[in-house]
Amino acid sequence: MARRRPTLLAVAGARPNFVKLAPLVRAARAARLDLPWVHTGQHYDPALSDGFLRGLGLSEPELSLEIGPGSPAAQTARILERLEPVLLERRPAALVVVGDVTSTLAAALAASHAGVRVVHVEAGLRSFDESMPEERNRILVDRLAARLYVTEPSGMENLAREGVPARRCRLVGNPMIDALRTALDLLRGHDPAPDGEALVTLHRPSNVDDPKSLRRWCDALGAIARTLPVRFTAHPRTRARLEAAGLDAALADAGVTVVEPMPYLGFLNHLRAAQLVLTDSGGVQEEASFLGVPCLTLRTSTERPITVTHGTNRVIGDDPRVLPREVARTLRRPPVPRPPRRLWDGRASERILADLRRFV
Repeated sequence: MARRRPTLLAVAGARPNFVKLAPLVRAARAARLDLPWVHTGQHYDPALSDGFLRGLGLSEPELSLEIGPGSPAAQTARILERLEPVLLERRPAALVVVGDVTSTLAAALAASHAGVRVVHVEAGLRSFDESMPEERNRILVDRLAARLYVTEPSGMENLAREGVPARRCRLVGNPMIDALRTALDLLRGHDPAPDGEALVTLHRPSNVDDPKSLRRWCDALGAIARTLPVRFTAHPRTRARLEAAGLDAALADAGVTVVEPMPYLGFLNHLRAAQLVLTDSGGVQEEASFLGVPCLTLRTSTERPITVTHGTNRVIGDDPRVLPREVARTLRRPPVPRPPRRLWDGRASERILADLRRFV
């Protein structure tokens, strides 16, 4: 029996992709719209993939490309090689890609080669720092996309400035907030996490790949741990860098608790109870802002300016020496939580699916 041609096909491969894809798959199921998805295998560690998917309630992928570890170039090549035949066989009306990771760009390239239209969820975000791989990915995917779903007004402004026709763009809100709202409902009745902690995520190459830079960040976290508990949820790559430099023991001696990546619900449970969050992750900036938790972004820019203008986020740069001072400042004068942002209503996925029906 011939396989039925899907109207849509989605691709994801990394932890932030899964968060944004889960509410889309649920909304499609509720609307009786077929949205199977392919797992590239970019995040192959169980802590960042299998267990994480279960925590999100995301259905099993229809296919896994199992690309495994490698440089972004090597992973891109393997995705192109393994995904293009799938697209040529199945010929979906459109391929949905989310976010800005290696899997996002590689899948968009494969679709372009196969003559399949690309739909980009979370389009238009710009940090204006092209040294970030994610920034290059975002720009290239937006060039390839036939439909661009934008999470915040700055994204529409960026795309207009870059000459992307307005007819291809839709301001729909943020599927990550859809996932967060659903997760908060699931957390009702759960035992609360310890409150008053500083919750840390640190994984960008500019922060963790240079042993000297990573040591300075660890020294700063140790200084903060003298005044409040610090919980450092370490990406597997970051954990490997810490161990290679002997910094895991130094952090423990300084009173910093280093833990493996948590399941989605577990991380949110700690985030909502935190006194503040220290991060170089884009998604965590949004989650902290929605929850009203003070957030310090350990980068020189953010592609999510709404978290600064309307949220609880401050971008403090990538110099670890300023971190203890900025933490003390934030504890003295924490940002005042504001009402939820426009379109952060938990229905972004519904708006995307409604428009996709018309588009395909």
